[in-house]
Amino acid sequence: MNRRDWMLASAGFAGLAGLPLAALAQGAPQEGRDFKRVDTPVPVPEGKVEVVEFFGYWCPHCNAFEPTLDAWVKKLPAHVNFRRLPVAFTPGQEPLQKLYYAIESLGQVDALHRKVFAALHVDKKRLNTDADIAAWLPTVGADATKIGEAMKSFAVATKLRQSKQLSDAYRIEGVPTLGIQGRWMTSPGMAGSAERALAVADALIAQSKKG
Repeated sequence: MNRRDWMLASAGFAGLAGLPLAALAQGAPQEGRDFKRVDTPVPVPEGKVEVVEFFGYWCPHCNAFEPTLDAWVKKLPAHVNFRRLPVAFTPGQEPLQKLYYAIESLGQVDALHRKVFAALHVDKKRLNTDADIAAWLPTVGADATKIGEAMKSFAVATKLRQSKQLSDAYRIEGVPTLGIQGRWMTSPGMAGSAERALAVADALIAQSKKG
């Protein structure tokens, strides 16, 4: 079957009912237009369908995507495992990458994730270094010492290596990008909008569950 003309079976769209009709206006997701295959499938844990958001706090498109993505994540079925993976394309982006893994390790993503985006894209704060981050954290009621220690920890260093390995395996060239079950990728830029990208992701999740 021609890869560009491949379309998901209609049964794969059961999870799309709650999305705006505009997200479905272009019809069934098409490979090469709405999503693409990962050249070499990435191994994923058995059991649940894995969805990974590759993002960067520094990225304005990730900031714009976050509210729509967050609402979608909260409605995901139990058989889907969603996780965020911060990406650093340059050394200067690594402090924010470390910050995400630090707040994740401390169970503070819900409390601080959106605040980091707001600091950068609304308040125009400079969070380019560990020192910048340490100075900013108390302004939002966060423990700079505890988070700073986590940023320097072996666990976070390990996460950084794993992040690069997975980003390289998916061949991530831009963010935000969604990786589904180690087999496909989609993004708002590829699909045309945040809503359409999530509709495509839902279809690919359904396809993954079917095997």
